[in-house]
Amino acid sequence: MANLLKRLKGYFHREKPSEMSVEGLRAAFKARYHAFKLLLAANNTALQLMTDMESALQGNHSFGMTFIRSHATAICVNVYSIIKYLNELSKGKYQALEPVFSSIEKSIDEVLKKRDLPPIMDLVLPLTQVRRDMADGVGGKMANLGEIKTQLPEILVPDGFVITAAAYEQFLNYNLLHDEINRRLQTLEVEDIDDLYRRSSEIQMLIIGGEMPPPLMEAVFRACCELEDRASPGVRVALRSSAIGEDAAETSFAGQYRSELNVCRENILTVYKEILASKYALTAVSYRLHKGLRDEDVAMCVGCMEMVEAAAGGVMYSRDPTDIRRDQVLINAVHGLPKTVVDGSVTPDLFVVSRAEPPAVIRKDIQDKKQKAVCLPREGTMMAEDDQGREPALTDEQAVALARLALTLEEYFQAPQDVEWCLDKDGKILILQSRPLKQITPVRQETGAIVAGDHPARLRGGDTASPGVAAGPVYLVKTNLDLLQFPEGAVLVTAFAHPGWAALLSRAAAVVTDRGGITGHLANVAREFGIPALFNTGDATQRLAPGEMVTVDADGQAVYEGRVEELLRLANVRQGLMLGTPVHATLKEVMTLINPLNLTNPESPDFKPQKCRTLHDITRFSHEVAVKEMFAFDKQPAHAKFFIKRLKTAVPMQWWVLNLEDGFKEDVPKAEVELDNIASQPMLALWQGITAAPWEGPPPVDARGFLSIVMGAATDPNLAAAGGTIFGNQNYFMISKDFCNLTSRLGFHFSTVEALVGDKPYENYLRFAFKGGAADYPRRVLRARMVADFLQRYHFLVEVKEDALFARLEGEPQDFMLSRLRLLGYLTIHTRQLDMIMLNDADVEYYREKIGKDLEKLAEQ
Repeated sequence: MANLLKRLKGYFHREKPSEMSVEGLRAAFKARYHAFKLLLAANNTALQLMTDMESALQGNHSFGMTFIRSHATAICVNVYSIIKYLNELSKGKYQALEPVFSSIEKSIDEVLKKRDLPPIMDLVLPLTQVRRDMADGVGGKMANLGEIKTQLPEILVPDGFVITAAAYEQFLNYNLLHDEINRRLQTLEVEDIDDLYRRSSEIQMLIIGGEMPPPLMEAVFRACCELEDRASPGVRVALRSSAIGEDAAETSFAGQYRSELNVCRENILTVYKEILASKYALTAVSYRLHKGLRDEDVAMCVGCMEMVEAAAGGVMYSRDPTDIRRDQVLINAVHGLPKTVVDGSVTPDLFVVSRAEPPAVIRKDIQDKKQKAVCLPREGTMMAEDDQGREPALTDEQAVALARLALTLEEYFQAPQDVEWCLDKDGKILILQSRPLKQITPVRQETGAIVAGDHPARLRGGDTASPGVAAGPVYLVKTNLDLLQFPEGAVLVTAFAHPGWAALLSRAAAVVTDRGGITGHLANVAREFGIPALFNTGDATQRLAPGEMVTVDADGQAVYEGRVEELLRLANVRQGLMLGTPVHATLKEVMTLINPLNLTNPESPDFKPQKCRTLHDITRFSHEVAVKEMFAFDKQPAHAKFFIKRLKTAVPMQWWVLNLEDGFKEDVPKAEVELDNIASQPMLALWQGITAAPWEGPPPVDARGFLSIVMGAATDPNLAAAGGTIFGNQNYFMISKDFCNLTSRLGFHFSTVEALVGDKPYENYLRFAFKGGAADYPRRVLRARMVADFLQRYHFLVEVKEDALFARLEGEPQDFMLSRLRLLGYLTIHTRQLDMIMLNDADVEYYREKIGKDLEKLAEQ
């Protein structure tokens, strides 16, 4: 009985801890808070990286495997840190997260390292053994030619053989180049053209300097001897790239890889290595990055075909690529080799042939072709004067015969075709290439009547190589130096439609050339990228001044002075650049292991480490239990008594204040702290903004808005209510005299404000993060953009990613920073639930005006 009375007396008459015990508690708390703060920092970084990847998943911006690998690695590093700090905070209670994390990390690594091996193990195959279904082993170009040669014997194709993808792999393995190449590609900056140029040059030199594996060398020479036996001794060949993925409708790689004509037997191996190296030419690397192709998926095969000394050659389309409704075949033709058509160095003749039976020439434009490409006697090609340049390169009968071949190929391959052809000295037609033709349906037929008189035409005429309308400043490109300095959003103006300029198309608004045909490589790539292109204008480089703003109307075949908004409103918006690409598919697969949130209810029995299936699950679980561990003051009553208090306020919400060190003016023995006792200047400034104007309550919602909220709450796991702690649906400040961190969850809306504001401007900073909402995704995005507009007016640096907003302000004096904190406090309260009305123009305008006026008043205080 005496012992019981003693214990009861001790319970009801606890004395205040000594100064030493308080300091001990403070030190222990600060150590726990340090781990908690590091966990929060890692969590915020991981979530921002996830937002970056989620934004990339929309497919509207170019990215490569480097982006995916670096972001996935950074997320893994931060999630690992979260687990580490959580276990420090909880004394090892959550070690079960470690094997879960390791399993997910291993699965991500397997996706990133996934690589298909060549399906054909032969190093060399004769063209007569190649079929269309062998494209993964010989490349699309040679697979199609092999199909034509074997299945359409009435169509002539030069004899030859293919050096396969297995040979490419053997060459890289023999010279230990895989790791060397990957090391240079890992840190490649997609938008840094200087970095692209430097690294592409390094990789090309590694390949050219490599040695040929003896088995491959032997296989190539054996194939050359067999070709000589079938053709003639000393036969010369054309070596043509045939990379995996090349010559597809959406990824033609037109002109991006090297081909070499009229090569003698002695130099085949040297030229073979040069073609392998061209996989890493600046234009090719840039093309793959912006078309979302993984480097490891693009093996370089090479076709070796008997060289044809052409009397004429060119390219034909079995349909008009700029308008699918036109029922006609287009043929570009020149004297000599067809290379001057594809590289844009000569403006070719144009023959338009009807597709109806019998085909007939319905239009022909004969150009003055001053030069032609011809074979040199021993090896190589040269440009020679075309003495017959004013004469048609084809007769009407030859044009009709070519059109019939184009229609035959279209019927066989069941798709419009882009065909390279030549006529030999005997007038026989040979097919050098046949690939799917990308077609575009224009959004309008006539544009001239729309043009305002205030915008005079700077030039008219030319050929529509790729339809569309765009505006930008003129930038003349003449040399590779111009290529390196080309600015984002400029109009590329150049004399020749050179394939090398394709590297600029991801940054160009439009393309205008003096010369070049619509069947050339640059025209092909412009259509793939959806870039308006106007070719063969004659003198654009003379008439358009560098830097002047122009509007290019490729459909209307005109260039106008200034921005013609009437036309630009009709332009197609380029969207989904990366959608459907291999890189996008890889990102999508990786994101299934990173982003989906399955742990949505902390009260569920499944809310435990073993049920985490993604990295987002781990961050969600860790954040929830970290808050519990940090603020489980029922288990640590001494900590609660001295460090965390409920703010005594008339505001109808729960606000908790965690005093890190000197945030209170006086010690607070009770459970609540008065506002007058707060010493933290940043918190007081935030509170002034929070209470500056009464919240009007949620805005009225129309039926569509209400339905979007119901559907959003039902389908978005991120909107699940957080429960289980006093911080789940409430708001807490962590403060010291010059520091404040406010984490606020108001319904479905999440925001964080962190501020360090003292008398040293160079140390001062504000951070603001804002995400969430109950409405559908488009409304949340619009609300984030509206908040961004307000913040940018007051000098914040703002970044909006999807429906998430991140803002910062640094290095300003104390008074200025405190005034901006008041604005953040106001926005934290008054922008919640605005997402519900973001598609109602009248409501948006009302709140935009009201909030704008309130912010102006606050900023002046």
